[in-house]
Amino acid sequence: MFTGIIEERGVVCELAPTRLVVGCRTVNRDSDVGASVAVNGCCLTVVERSEDRLAFDLSEETLRRTSFTRLVESDPVNLERPLTLSSRLGGHLVQGHVDGVGEVAALEPTSAGATLVVTPPGDLARYLVEKGSITVDGVSLTVAALRDGAFAVALIPHTLNVTTLGSTRVGDPVNLEVDMIAKYVEALLRKGET
Repeated sequence: MFTGIIEERGVVCELAPTRLVVGCRTVNRDSDVGASVAVNGCCLTVVERSEDRLAFDLSEETLRRTSFTRLVESDPVNLERPLTLSSRLGGHLVQGHVDGVGEVAALEPTSAGATLVVTPPGDLARYLVEKGSITVDGVSLTVAALRDGAFAVALIPHTLNVTTLGSTRVGDPVNLEVDMIAKYVEALLRKGET
């Protein structure tokens, strides 16, 4: 479990078809082999660790459901270690299970930061509600508005500075995880219909 509060912006050092190596200093301090780390919102298992790098194997499922195939060396990535029982839950409950890849439709400057507009895959739109939770590339955010097949989130200067979202461009793919409670409610309602 994660919170969607990014701890560090790492950098892609190596990317092979099924291996991702990320340069980082904070997150790798206690991320031993076998530990979970959210990379752009996707829960991955550490398979190698050095002083300033973590390596992860990528499954076909991970490659199919995430934007990792579009990463290149030197790209920044959002990193977060999992919750502990003594952690504060500052964002929302995030599993690190990417539901789909959205596309950045706009990054609009505002007096208080920026508004990020994302077009989600059609099958995820039903889970989005105004003031509901959404995870974009691992960042816990609140849906500020729903717009014709897209959603908008407000980004404060801190979020723009410490995550990859401040450098996104129109057309960029972003990993999305919708609120898990919405998915459970839908599943329960569907079971009640049968």
